Amino acid sequence: MRILLDECVPRPLRRELTDYEVRTVVEMGWSGKKNGELLQLMIQESFTILLTTDQNLRYQQNLQQAGVAVVVMVASSNRLPPSVRSVLATMAPGVVVEIADF
Repeated sequence: MRILLDECVPRPLRRELTDYEVRTVVEMGWSGKKNGELLQLMIQESFTILLTTDQNLRYQQNLQQAGVAVVVMVASSNRLPPSVRSVLATMAPGVVVEIADF
């Protein structure tokens, strides 16, 4: 499973996801890309999950058609919510899960 951390997600969170292959938008060279283009790039590079804080993404893009899963973190801190790991294990393409357990 390949996970992409959106620009709005603190990069140090990748250290908490050592069981997965995790890349950031910045390290992929995709900084500043609009959501639609970012989703296309994700598909081309075989990413399966986008980890973001963008609560509007699900309303702006057809995620079912894009074929990627999205985890939206509604954060009051920059720590990874404990439930993210269990959610990641059950994600399927086109699914959006919002996590706000702080």
